[in-house]
Amino acid sequence: MTLDTSRYPMTLDLDGDKIDIRLMTPEDKEAVSAFAADLPPHDLLFLRRNISEPKVMAAWARDIDEGAIHSLVAMKGDKVVGTTAVVRDEYSWSPHLGELRVLVATDMRKNGLGRKLIEESFVMALGLELEKLIAQMTVDQRGAIEVFETMGFTGEALLKDHVKDQAGEKHDIVILALDVARADAQNALFGTAELAD
Repeated sequence: MTLDTSRYPMTLDLDGDKIDIRLMTPEDKEAVSAFAADLPPHDLLFLRRNISEPKVMAAWARDIDEGAIHSLVAMKGDKVVGTTAVVRDEYSWSPHLGELRVLVATDMRKNGLGRKLIEESFVMALGLELEKLIAQMTVDQRGAIEVFETMGFTGEALLKDHVKDQAGEKHDIVILALDVARADAQNALFGTAELAD
């Protein structure tokens, strides 16, 4: 399989909001930086790097350009309202593993955008022939955890005091995982295989 870029751009109608989802390019780094700056700082704790730092955004853009990260942006007009990243390291001992990162603007939550971005990341994982997806978040992000769990992700680990916020307070991180092949087979069995079409 290969990554199907012909799916994008796509347009969604979410509660009357027209949202365009397309592949992220290095040129999006300023708009994504502005999006990240509007998010509550706590929302960024589960990311391995602080994307509010310009050098981190520059590295993300470079990794997209080099194919190490595959990202989507969700746009409402000219404003970024969501992003995804499927990150893999083909030179590591886990080239079959992808890490999924999803961020959604606070005013766009509970309308299905996060779920759609996760679904599209799953399609990317299939195209990249990944066998396993993991996602991590702080344990108090119950809404996000529930969305991932309803999509087949299950808890694999709890990392105590794993991240420290800007005030110096430590937070636990939960790691959820999804067997990509098993989930794809279940989608086919239950008639939801169009996700991968």
